[in-house]
Amino acid sequence: MKILSKAFAKTFAKILVLPAALCAFATATVPLSAQDIALPAPQKTGGIPVMDALAKRATGRSFDPARELTPQQLSNLLWSAWGINRADGRRTAPSANNKQETDLYVLLKTGAYRYDAKAGALVLVAAGDKRESGGVQPFVKDAPVTLVIVADLSKLSQKTEAEKREVAAVNAGYISQNIYLHCASEGLATGARMMLDRAKLATALSLKPTQWAVIANSVGYAKK
Repeated sequence: MKILSKAFAKTFAKILVLPAALCAFATATVPLSAQDIALPAPQKTGGIPVMDALAKRATGRSFDPARELTPQQLSNLLWSAWGINRADGRRTAPSANNKQETDLYVLLKTGAYRYDAKAGALVLVAAGDKRESGGVQPFVKDAPVTLVIVADLSKLSQKTEAEKREVAAVNAGYISQNIYLHCASEGLATGARMMLDRAKLATALSLKPTQWAVIANSVGYAKK
């Protein structure tokens, strides 16, 4: 019986390992191109002490258009902003009553995407360069990445539209500050703004009527 038990255990272990290996292979071979983008796993260690990051935190509005972020840098940035940091699905930024009404949209040269924190991927929303829709200032088009923080007000339980917008704005502020601190730690520049052409942005991102673009952060390397 002991011999049979050991053999069964080895066979069962192989059954468990095979799907995991296949999933890892499938993820590794997804091309970083036109459609959904599989991001590398975020690096959750490193960086500078939080007090140093606070000392370096600043707003940048001049970006080097020739310097792109790597897929690893983008993955780390998105996880820092609004990634999952606990097994129960809670995030790196808080949300009132844990409603998690926020979606993070990513504007790149290749298209507009929605960050899927569970899958560790960017889901294509619209192909083509939509970065100019992420703000009204001229510098917006130069930043390689713009993150648009969008709240779905229908997910909030407050009674009035004004109350929902207040809660959504506070929650978006936490995410924007995470972006600032991450950029300060990693030597990147970022600038937040609420000056948005929301009608243009809603069309570019195919937002629902209940979705409100709260604030946007451009991210890249500072122009020297």
